[in-house]
Parts: sequence; structure tokens; C-alpha cells
Amino acid sequence: MPPELHYRPSSDTADEVYAADGKPRPHWEYLLESLKSLGPKALAERQQKAQRILRDDGATYNIYGEDVRPGRTWELDLVPALISSEEWGVIESGLLERAELFNAILKDLYGERELIRHGIIPPEALFAHGGFLRACHGITTPGDHELIIHGVDMMRTESGDIYILTDRTQAPSGMGYALENRTVMSRVLPSLFRDSQVHRLATFFQRLRQKLSSLSINHDQPRVVLLTPGAHNETYFEHAYLANYLGFPLVQSGDLVVRNGFVWMRSLDGLSRVDVILRRVDDWYCDPVELRSDSQLGVAGLLEVVRAGRVVIANPLGSGVLENPLLFKYLPAISKSLIGREPRMQSVETYWCGDKQDMKYVLANLKELVIKPIYRGRGEMSINVGELPQAERETLLARVKAEPSQFVAQPLMRASHLPSFVNKSLQPRPAITRSFAVASDTSYTLMPGGLTRLGIVENGFLIAGQAGSQSKDTWVIASEPERASSQEKPAESSGSGTESQLLSLPSRVVENLFWMGRYAERAEASLRILRTVFLKLNGEEPISTVSRRHLLEAVTGITATLPGFKDCDPELLDHPDEELLLVAKAPFRLGSVYHTLTCMLQSADESKELLSSDTLRVINDIRDALDNLESALTGGLSAAPEEALDPLVTALMALSGLWQESMVRGVGWQFMDIGRRIERAMQTTCAMQHLLVPVLAENEQTTLMESLLISLEALISYRRRYRARMGISQVLELVMLDTSNPRSLLYQLDQLKNHLASLPMAKKMVELSPEQRLILEAETSARLSLLSELAADGEEEREKLSDLLGKLDELLGTLSNVISDKYFDHRIGPQQLVHNTWDDRS
Repeated sequence: MPPELHYRPSSDTADEVYAADGKPRPHWEYLLESLKSLGPKALAERQQKAQRILRDDGATYNIYGEDVRPGRTWELDLVPALISSEEWGVIESGLLERAELFNAILKDLYGERELIRHGIIPPEALFAHGGFLRACHGITTPGDHELIIHGVDMMRTESGDIYILTDRTQAPSGMGYALENRTVMSRVLPSLFRDSQVHRLATFFQRLRQKLSSLSINHDQPRVVLLTPGAHNETYFEHAYLANYLGFPLVQSGDLVVRNGFVWMRSLDGLSRVDVILRRVDDWYCDPVELRSDSQLGVAGLLEVVRAGRVVIANPLGSGVLENPLLFKYLPAISKSLIGREPRMQSVETYWCGDKQDMKYVLANLKELVIKPIYRGRGEMSINVGELPQAERETLLARVKAEPSQFVAQPLMRASHLPSFVNKSLQPRPAITRSFAVASDTSYTLMPGGLTRLGIVENGFLIAGQAGSQSKDTWVIASEPERASSQEKPAESSGSGTESQLLSLPSRVVENLFWMGRYAERAEASLRILRTVFLKLNGEEPISTVSRRHLLEAVTGITATLPGFKDCDPELLDHPDEELLLVAKAPFRLGSVYHTLTCMLQSADESKELLSSDTLRVINDIRDALDNLESALTGGLSAAPEEALDPLVTALMALSGLWQESMVRGVGWQFMDIGRRIERAMQTTCAMQHLLVPVLAENEQTTLMESLLISLEALISYRRRYRARMGISQVLELVMLDTSNPRSLLYQLDQLKNHLASLPMAKKMVELSPEQRLILEAETSARLSLLSELAADGEEEREKLSDLLGKLDELLGTLSNVISDKYFDHRIGPQQLVHNTWDDRS
């Protein structure tokens, strides 16, 4: 019998699994028995599978301050947090009431301000808070609700009661991670999930999609976008995941522009009007004209369009003022004033340092309290005073006394424990849960469960993603099987969609796909020439000094890692080991394999919402291989470095195969393939310049021709076709003019011509467009060339071949620039020239 998993709760802290009599609560019994029968070894294997799925899905959480690898794979503990259906009914009613209450507060604070007028809250609760935006006074959202999405962090205390710790109202994060957790759990523990009768999450996201669409003044074809700060944001995976799941374009500030009183998205088919913005950018950064003038994350003039009612933002700008913990102190009175009764759910007791009586209490009980800033925008966090050394405690106290209105104090509350699978055993960990409510037609719809996070240690105080906390899927256990929604839509990560949807892609996304294709081809060409050179230098047959020089110069030319081996000291040609390894692995050297692949990965991150799960899996393989490249290349040329490069070549080939076989032939794919074809043509031209143009002795010429064919994967094809010693004419025929060879130069030009002719945005005119003229000139020049003339020997080089390749390289470079200028937007949005001194507090 395999060893069983037993859960022993902590003796000094409340536990959610066991009741006061020491017996498991009924809704936990089936899970505990299932885990026992599964055993630690099997659960550990499932845990590894879960992490592999999260990695393959590209589920990351970016840790600020980690320069080397900020994007950590999202961590999920396989033991779910359980809530019984009966208890959830009580929690749900309390959270729905709270959402309605905070919606009413938001209306009042940016409307009549009756709460201040009647002395229910002090003026400092509004005017001294960094989240209050004076510019948003009087702005309203269509419908009954100003607050579209409401998030709360809650925990069960030692008494067994549930307390609200914080409200999240600017841009609540965690919904996408909760959905990803649920997807992974249903795959890793399918029978346990199915038999537990868990409430589904799909209805919540259907309501969210419906609500956002209903906010549009254009009800026939509402255009909703999700605004993200960009790929470096800590929760960028969630932004891309939600945009894909909900079917909304993911945009950044540069994708949007204000024109003629409306907000427009820059797309390949021109400007597309935007009606609703689901934002993940904090209030102050959304408009550099009226708010924070140094922001690069917002849209200039956005607030004026909102004020005119021509675009709706969810949550509305200024809603960050509701995250003020000072409101907790006055919440019972606020609730009585606005909805006629005190809140059902308790908030943690709060003392305001700006109140003299509260300040006396804080000073007398400082070691037992947690100090919080009323505004999180400064980057400050909650501080457990009891854990501070004396010197730091005095420094904190001095800050509080200097600005007492900016701080509150709350009692230190210990969260109840949940079982967590740690070191192949179940161990207790403190937990908090974030749940979400979305406005519907009449009230709010609550996500059943939410996102649960764990403390790192058994009695730890800090529970936060930036501190490395794990997450849990939160299961609300139904009393009977739940009927599946007929409209339920499975979460997908693929870039599928109709042609009209692809045309509406932000031009930034398409540009990243274009460069993703170019960087992938550039990296593959660099890897292949490096691998070829390693094989030749370490081969059984020695190569001449002349052949060595041309091969090494080809490495520099193809990778563009100048000066490299170009006109270098003879000593470097005799001992090229260090330079070749740097061309492969140097992270910050322009043109190195490492640098090129890093650029490709960055382009992939910027267009993640269009990539399939299989593509993301291969991209993660490349990322892992890059992390191991330094150690794999230790030992120099004597340690067969070409083998260390094989995993990267294989991964890039897999990526190419996915693009060809698994990606919808839409505009995104077309531009990715255009980038690939341009880069492959340029790299083939460069390789031919270095390896076919020089006129050398027969054996040296053969070495270079073989190297070219090896790097282009054409050596076997050559031998099967010609079965004779190598000749320049035959090599040129195969690598330049043979359209049946997918790596030949003319094949790339043919593919480019077809792509450019079929782009939906291309104007149907008798006159050829500039890019069509360029590709036609390149193709014609290649087709009209005579092999006998190109192969003719000169004194030191084949002049006609060199002239042709130089011309083709120039035409391809110009083609890339013309496409970029025509289809991609490079303009910098308008920036405010006068600094707003009054927004320094943010």
C-alpha cells in the first residue's frame, strides 16, 4: 500500500478543515479521503504535471526587481480551498451587498458628496487620498452601476468569522489566474473535480462580457478593448489570457489615439473606433494631459472623451479612492446612510492616525498593530510593527507623526489555515481569498469562489504574489450537480478568429508578429552557420587558413556581430574559440544568438494573445534552452559545442512547423511569414556573398560550398540531384533559382510576391504599390540572371554574382522598410509639456 497523506492542523491557529470537535467538516471529508488514497508520490507527480501545464500555457507572474528572469511560472497548490454551498450563500449575500454599497459610495464621492456634507466621513477621507481625481467629478457611467468590477480580499480569523481585509476597485487582478487555476485543476485531477460538484466559473465571465458590451453606445457592433500597461507588468499573462477568453483586443497606450472627440484603435485597416475600455492601468497613468504628465501608459485626451460620454472605462477613472482603508472606520455609518443598515460582512477594525483618540490608542498599542498607508500608489506596504527592530519602529513612528492623516492602524489578525502540499506532505498555511463581483442588469454577479493565496510559512504575516505566495483554486461545493451553461465557452489560447477580427488587430501586435518571424529566422541562420563552422573546425579533415578566414567572416556577416572576424588580427583567426562562443551566448551583444532569441521572445510576449498553447510551449522550450546555454557551452570548441546548439535549432524548427501547420492564414500569420521570408532571403544572400563570391582553389572552394549547403540543409539534396563533384553553377541553381527548394532565394521571393498581392489592405490599383515594385524587381533580377555568367571566375571574386547579391540585399532591406512604414505605426503620442505640480502625491 502506498503511504497516505494525513493532514495535521496547527495547534495554535484556527483551521478551516477541522471543526471545534476535532473532526473534519463534512464538505472536506471526500477531498481528504481522495488525497489519502492518492498518496504523496502520485500527488507529487500531479503537481509536476500542473506546473508543466502552467509553464506550457505561459502562465507567469512578473516579480519586480528580478532583472535576469522576472517572469516566474505561476504557482498552484493542488489542494483546493473548499467552501460549502451553505456557507457560500451567506458570504455571497454579504459580498453582493458590499458591492452595492461601494457602488453607492463611488456615486456620492464624485457626485453630491452627502457623506462629507453630513459629517459621516471626514473630508480627508476623500481630498487627502491620492486616488481621488478632481477631474472626474460629475462623470457618470451608463446604467445603474458606476463600479463595474469589485474585488475584495477576505480571510477567516481564529474566531471563525470572515473579515474583509481590502477592497480592490481600480483594476482588480486575479480573475484570469482564478480561471487558469480552474482549467489546470480540471485537467490534473479530473475525477476529483467532477465528483466534488464544484460551482462553475463560466457564468461570471459571461456576465462580464455582456456587461462590458452593454456599456457601449454602439449597440450593434460594440468595440471593447482591454488596456494593459505592457508585457513587463506583473500580471501581463492575465491581461492576455482575459482578452483572449473574452474575445477583446489587447491594446497598449500606443495602440489608442484620440481624434475628433472619440477614442480610436490603430489597426491595419485604419482607425477603428473604441467604445469601452476594460483597463488594467492605474488611474493616474491613464491620461498624461489631465492626470500624470510623465505617464507613457495612458492615452492623451482620454479623460475629455470620457467626460463627453463617447467612451466608457471600466472601472471608471477615480475609482481607486474606494481602496482607502480609512473608509473601514466609518463603514457602518456609511452603510446606514446609503442603504439603511450596517454591512452584513465585517471589515477589519481600523484606527485612523488623523483622529486624536485613535492616535492615542495606536501609540499605546503600537507593537500589536499593523500600519497601513491610506494610498497604495506610493508603493508602500502594510507593516507589522511587532516584527520591526527598534530603530525601524522609531523611523516608522516619525513618518506617521509627520503625516498622521496618511496612515491607519489595524489589529494584527492571524488567518486560519488551509492544507498545502509541501515537501510531499500536507502542511498548514495561512490563506486569504480574493473574490470578484461584476455588475449585471439589476445587481451584481459574484464569482463562485475566487483566487486563494497562501503564506510561505506556517504563521507568516505577508501573503502576496510579489513575496512568492502560492495560489489555490477555490471550490464552492454544490449540494447537488450543477447544470452546465449552454453558453459556456472553454478557455482558449489560440490565435483563431475571423478575417474581420484579424484586420482589427492593433498594428503594434502585427508588427511584433512580423519581427517575431524575422528574429526567428535570423536566430536559425546564426545557429546553423555556427554549427557548420564548429563541425568544420573540429572535423577530421583540416581546412586551410583561407577557408577558415572565409568561414569565420561568414559568421560575422550573418550574425552582424561586428567587428568580429572582419579584417581582424590573424591571431583571432587562429584562435577563434572565445569569439565564436560569445557570438552564441553573450546576452548583451547585438547579433548574438542569445540576444536575437531574446528579441524574438519579447516580440512573442507582446503578441501572446494570438499564439496557440502549442506555440507557447515551444517558446518556453526556447526560453529554457537559453537559460542553459551558458553551462552547455562550457569547455570551448573541444567539447562539441554544436551539440549544445541542437536543442535551439530543433525548437526553432518546431516553431516554424507550428506556424505553417497550426496557425490560421489571417493577417497576423501573413505578416509573420513576410518577416520570415524577408529575413531568410537576406540571410541566404549574405551566406552566398561570403561563401560563393570569393574565387579560391578547388579544395578551398569545395569546403565553402559544402558549408553553404550544410547551413541551408541542402547538402543531401545536392548529392542526390547532381551526383558529381561540386560546381558553382549547380550550387547556385539549387540555392538561388530552384523554386522547389523551400530554402532557395527565389522561393522566398515568390512567397513574398504572393503575400504582398493578397494583403487585404492592399489597394486594388492598376499601378503596382512600392512594395510590389520592389519584390518584382528582385524576382526579375534573379530570374533573368545567367548561371554561366554568375559562376564565371574573376581575379579574386565573381563580380556579377557579387553585384546581383548586393542589389538583392539592398532591395530586400528597402522592402522591409517600406512595409514597416506603410503598415506599422511608429508615431509617439502627444505628451504634455507643462508639468502638473499638484499630482506629485501620486
